[in-house]
Amino acid sequence: MSSSENKQPGQGEQSKPWWRYPIVWMVVAGPAAVVVASFYTASLAIKHVDPVLDTSAGQVKTPSQAPAVKARNHSAEPAREPADR
Repeated sequence: MSSSENKQPGQGEQSKPWWRYPIVWMVVAGPAAVVVASFYTASLAIKHVDPVLDTSAGQVKTPSQAPAVKARNHSAEPAREPADR
């Protein structure tokens, strides 16, 4: 018997380095995409900061600027009937 007949399949091949296997890049790509997306989201949050509204002096001009608790309580109130009926 020759030595080539005794070898198991795959023994004659040299193993490739880890970066040559496509599955490695599929595993690394998911977390890498999340990291890139988080940096993008952080940059958006830093560039487009929401203004702080001073509600202590009653400077709320539109209902969309009302504090959350006041807006929530207003929406939970029952509808009022007009007084002129």
